[in-house]
Amino acid sequence: MKNCLILGCGRSGTSMLTGTLARAGYYMGDWLYRPNAANPKGFFESYTVNSINERLLTRVSPASRSRSLLKRLWRTSFPSERWLIRLPVHTPIEGDARSLRRISRLVSKAPFAYKDPRFCYTLDAWRDRLPDDTVFLCIFREPGRTVQSMLKEHQRVYSDLPFSTDDAFGVWNDMYRHILERHRHQGDWLFIHFDQMLDGSKAEAIESLLNTRIDRDFPDRRLQRSAPGATPDYALETYRELCRLAGYEA
Repeated sequence: MKNCLILGCGRSGTSMLTGTLARAGYYMGDWLYRPNAANPKGFFESYTVNSINERLLTRVSPASRSRSLLKRLWRTSFPSERWLIRLPVHTPIEGDARSLRRISRLVSKAPFAYKDPRFCYTLDAWRDRLPDDTVFLCIFREPGRTVQSMLKEHQRVYSDLPFSTDDAFGVWNDMYRHILERHRHQGDWLFIHFDQMLDGSKAEAIESLLNTRIDRDFPDRRLQRSAPGATPDYALETYRELCRLAGYEA
């Protein structure tokens, strides 16, 4: 089995993809979030991993939350909101000594499969400590569907804070531009469209890359609940590039 990181904008199918690995024997983190209405089958995402990535992003995105809101976010087990930030592709992300020590501990627990949308931004800080056999799975779906789901999650958890449709498309595009322009040229990558998980057409490729069996019955078409929406041209261009890499005919 190969170690792996799962990347993709939030609400793009990262939980579905990681869920297919849950029975394969991977270590996924110290404290996994419990299922909720947004992800009834589970997040398969670790508070520890999230908190490291939040710390890494603190330097480029200072906290903007009130103390009362931070307390509420803590009660809902979300470390913070930086999976919803925009970050230009040229922004350097460097690890501080504490974060790098925590990363080293996590990547020593092989085989691991860690998932966090923030990896789209923070991967550079993890790279030097990843084992050589670590591979990268990037999942995506139509930006319009993803944005609708992001807005629903924002309203559920972060409704105190402004976050528009334009903001959501910007986040979606920034995350995937980081992958396409900064990250994908180093290491072994597999790009996966959400629909390729639902129809099983990417299962063999995932198993071949990871050298393990996945739970092909885990993806549930009933959980695709967001409707597609109008998408700006810049996001469509990024989406088409992702589709080409995934071998998906949009």
